[in-house]
Amino acid sequence: MSAYRILLAEDEPAIADTLLYALQREGWQVRHCTLARDAEAALAAEPPQLLILDIGLPDDSGLALLGRLRRYSELPVMLLTARADEVDRVLGLELGADDYVVKPFSPREVVARVRAILKRSQPAAAAANPGGLFCHEAAARRIRFAGQALALTPSEYRVLATLLARPGQVFSRSQLLDALGEAAEDSFERTIDSHIKSLRAKLRQVRADLDPIVTHRGFGYALEQG
Repeated sequence: MSAYRILLAEDEPAIADTLLYALQREGWQVRHCTLARDAEAALAAEPPQLLILDIGLPDDSGLALLGRLRRYSELPVMLLTARADEVDRVLGLELGADDYVVKPFSPREVVARVRAILKRSQPAAAAANPGGLFCHEAAARRIRFAGQALALTPSEYRVLATLLARPGQVFSRSQLLDALGEAAEDSFERTIDSHIKSLRAKLRQVRADLDPIVTHRGFGYALEQG
C-alpha cells in the first residue's frame, strides 16, 4: 500500500502546514485535526496507518488520548511535543507511543521517522498471517486486516474475534450478543447489526474491494477469509 493514510493532530497552524506539505510530498494521504475529540472521531471513522499526535492539544492532553487509544488499538503513534522534559517522553513511550519528536524539529527528520515506523509496522503485520487477510493477536487484543491494525471498540473487537475463531461458521445475533459478555446486558440483538455495519466500514477503509463478513439472511453472520 503506497498511499498510506496519516492522521495529524496538531493545533499550531505553522507546524501543521509544514508537516502537511512535507508528508503529502511523499504521496501520503494526510487528514488534519486541531482538537483531540475530532482526532478520536476521525480514528473511529477512518482508521489511518499512523497517528501523529501533539501532546498539548487545546481540549485535551495528547497523552490522555493515547491512553484511551491503547485500550483498543495498537495503531502506530508518533508524539509531537514542545516539552523537553524526560518525564513526558518516558510517559508517552510507556503509554505505547512508537516514537516522539521534540519541537522545534526538521520536517525531513519527521518524514524519515514516519517512513521508518510505516516500514516496521506494515510488513511485520503482513508476515504474521501469510495465508490470510486477518491476523488476530489475542494476547494484545489486536486484529489486523491486510496488514493494518484495526481501530476497534471493545464490542467490535469481541464480535470480530468471535467470527474469526470459526471462519465459515454462521453465528446468530444471539450468539454474537453473548460474545459481548457484560456489554450484552444493555444490548439487543439489533445492536449486533450496528456493530457489523461499523466493522464492514472499517474493513472497507483498508480493502474497499473485499467484504469478508457475509450476511446469511434469517440466520446471522459468518466470516469468509477467502
